[in-house]
Amino acid sequence: MRQYSFFDRLIGQADNVLRTLASDAVQAQRPSPASTLAEAGLSNEEKRQVAGFMRVNHTGEVCAQALYQGQALTAKLPEVREEMKRAAQEEVDHLAWCNERLNALNARPSVLNPLFYAASFGVGALAGMAGDKWSLGFVAETERQVCEHLQTHLNKLPMNDQRTRAVLVQMQQDESEHRDMAIRAGAAELPPPLQQGMRALAKVMTQTTYYI
Repeated sequence: MRQYSFFDRLIGQADNVLRTLASDAVQAQRPSPASTLAEAGLSNEEKRQVAGFMRVNHTGEVCAQALYQGQALTAKLPEVREEMKRAAQEEVDHLAWCNERLNALNARPSVLNPLFYAASFGVGALAGMAGDKWSLGFVAETERQVCEHLQTHLNKLPMNDQRTRAVLVQMQQDESEHRDMAIRAGAAELPPPLQQGMRALAKVMTQTTYYI
């Protein structure tokens, strides 16, 4: 099996950047959980609300791609890099599903995605350089907060919007599995101030991308 150099991986990451930010270029390996469900008769206000939720979740998946790609680039152990790549592929499914749902709602992704991608990639690369246990700890805490965030959206969705609900439920299940994977692989628990800082940054992202 070929051993890829740091620069090989860097070129691969550049390709991933382009694919992630050009949402229509992203192809899911799994069919969307919404594919077999009928579209609900949502009011214009409900459509705006759901589109806002899905725009936030789409940006969250852009950030997840950047985070995992940054960590995979700098992770020290090959097995940790492979775990990061596998989780990133599942996040590609999420990215594609969110984009499909936005298209169905005649809505667009956030124009701030390149900014949040760059910030998340930098954080992921720094986490990887700090050591694999801290990198995995960052994944575990991120996924824990994402699961909480998805539950908030699930609680606020219109009851008859089963298509969006199916997508978010599957995403929540996958994110929970990614958290458990990181813990099993030896994730360190992040200090409370860092956890709080992550929540503050996530709040900025959700409050801006809901509208923009």
